Amino acid sequence: MKEAYLFDYIDENKFKKLERSLKKYNMLAYKKLYFDFYPSLKEGKFLGTIIKNDEIKNSLTYELKLPTDVLFSKVHGDIKLHYVVYVNEKIVMLDTLTPEKILSEGHQSELVTYKGVMVSKENSEKDLFKINLLNMLDNK
Repeated sequence: MKEAYLFDYIDENKFKKLERSLKKYNMLAYKKLYFDFYPSLKEGKFLGTIIKNDEIKNSLTYELKLPTDVLFSKVHGDIKLHYVVYVNEKIVMLDTLTPEKILSEGHQSELVTYKGVMVSKENSEKDLFKINLLNMLDNK
C-alpha cells in the first residue's frame, strides 16, 4: 500500500476560517476542493502549477486554481489554494486560500450578494461598479 501524504497547516485557524467562508459563498469551489482535490493531494497527485522549488528543504510550492463563477473571478480574482509539499516528510502544508480579503471578510460578517457575486462591505461601491460594468459589457 502506498503511504499517504498528511495535511498540516501554516495557520490552521486562519485557513479553516477561509475554508468555511468558501463553503458558505462558493459551494462549487468548496466541493471540488474537498471531494476531488484533497483526496488527490493525499494520494500524492499534486495539482496546480509549481511556483517555487526549494531544493534545500526539498519542497515544492503549488498554486491550484479552483472552479468559480466567471463574474466572481473578474470582480475579486480567481480562487486559489496555495500549498507546499515536503517530499521527504510526505507532508502537504496547506497555506491559504485567495482572495483572502473577501473570504476573511465573509467569515467575519454576513456579506450581501449582488447579481450572484459577493459584495465587500469595505469596497461595496467599487464592487458594485465592477459588477454593473461587466454586465453592461456582456449585454452588448
